[in-house]
Amino acid sequence: MATIKPFRGIRPPKNLVEKVASRPYDVLNSDEARAEAAGNPHSLYHIIKPEIDFPVGTDEHDERVYEKAAENFAMFRKNGWLVQDEKENYYVYAQTMDGRTQYGLVVCASVEDYMSGRIKKHELTRRDKEEDRMKHVRINNANIEPVFFAYPHRDDLDAIVAEVTKNKPEYQFVAELDGFGHTFWVIEDEETIQKITEIFAEIPSLYIADGHHRSAAAALVGNEKRLQNPNHKGDEEYNYFMAVCFPDNQLNIIDYNRVVTDLNGLTNEEFLTKLKENFIVEEKGSEIYKPNKLHNFSLYLDGKWYSLTAKENTYDDNDPIGVLDVTISSNLILDEILGIKDLRSDTRVDFVGGIRGLGELKKRVDSGEMKAALALYPVSMDQLIAIADTGNIMPPKTTWFEPKLRSGLVIHELV
Repeated sequence: MATIKPFRGIRPPKNLVEKVASRPYDVLNSDEARAEAAGNPHSLYHIIKPEIDFPVGTDEHDERVYEKAAENFAMFRKNGWLVQDEKENYYVYAQTMDGRTQYGLVVCASVEDYMSGRIKKHELTRRDKEEDRMKHVRINNANIEPVFFAYPHRDDLDAIVAEVTKNKPEYQFVAELDGFGHTFWVIEDEETIQKITEIFAEIPSLYIADGHHRSAAAALVGNEKRLQNPNHKGDEEYNYFMAVCFPDNQLNIIDYNRVVTDLNGLTNEEFLTKLKENFIVEEKGSEIYKPNKLHNFSLYLDGKWYSLTAKENTYDDNDPIGVLDVTISSNLILDEILGIKDLRSDTRVDFVGGIRGLGELKKRVDSGEMKAALALYPVSMDQLIAIADTGNIMPPKTTWFEPKLRSGLVIHELV
């Protein structure tokens, strides 16, 4: 059963929240963070992307950069730009995109639940990325950014959230960069807090939707602290890490697409001929074609869009991994035809989040940067949960959740 607890959040004052709040550290590069934070000393990028306070070109993994993160975190608190709540609370964080709102509960999840597998993952993590975030957690002694969890929806939790959100929010703003709305409430009522904790104790598992590296790093640092403390009791703050938990029926996964630099020595005609062995190939012309169902793909090549429909004997709908369109396309197109074996390391393939639209695929091919583009039908939450429940791992770059969690609305300290 899922173990959660409230915590004393560290948050910006209302008048500074829009200046402090930022996009997550891993969705932009150093130059983009430097540009977004320009002229804004309150930006959380000074803590989560502290290389922006060094000369351009400074390695973001330089030890001085991590030290700067801790220095800036301490400075933000000293200046009153981040202030810790007096008592332990839960929080509600709502995100609005394209007229649709999803409501998440901000909680502290259990390190033990992560280590034992009650918090389930669907992606592999890379050790170098884990170590980067572990250093960041260690030196700040805090989870500066939350991770994004899903849970099987519950009517009783929905009712609690509905009641809380009738009240005036603590924060409410629309981010200028993308137009997404962010609204935040503090749950201070002890009876409500206790009820939330009890309901989560009835939920068998939580699922990492986005933030596998942050989850791993937070849990591993918590476990380190446990092993280093000879007086460990189990109720220390480091036994928990910050997560925003959304009901699964409110979440929407969007497509995650591929572009390739070449056709592995094939002509356009030879490539299309090879595709016809496993796919029904239909030319759609110059207008953008978007996949309309599972096992249907769109290909953009030489100014034309094509519909590719996988033939029935090319996939296994009873296999939670084999049924995925990312598996079909990886095996039958990228590997078998184009010779791209490892999506994590092969530089001949790149990935484009669906939030950019299929026009971005066309742009990258038309510019000559890429030779062809492949658009996929998005994975469903049911597929993600089935994979996590069976202990399977999705292929790389399978899911793209949007909107991303805004960082800086609340921070969890490990002491």
